[in-house]
Amino acid sequence: MAPIRILGIVLLFAGIVLLFFGWQATDSIVEEAHETLTGRYTDETIRYFVAGGAAAVAGLLLVVFGRKR
Repeated sequence: MAPIRILGIVLLFAGIVLLFFGWQATDSIVEEAHETLTGRYTDETIRYFVAGGAAAVAGLLLVVFGRKR
């Protein structure tokens, strides 16, 4: 397996883990109170979603379109 595809798998897995942590953070009491008062999630939760989504998409692209040897 090409190293670029291994990197893609690692990025995909890391992205899924970060998205899971972001999803779990939305259920915390502090997060729900902040969302109720301000109408949006905290910056930390948004970072989880953005970083997780970007890593997952980049990993998926590397796995699918990675250079074959």
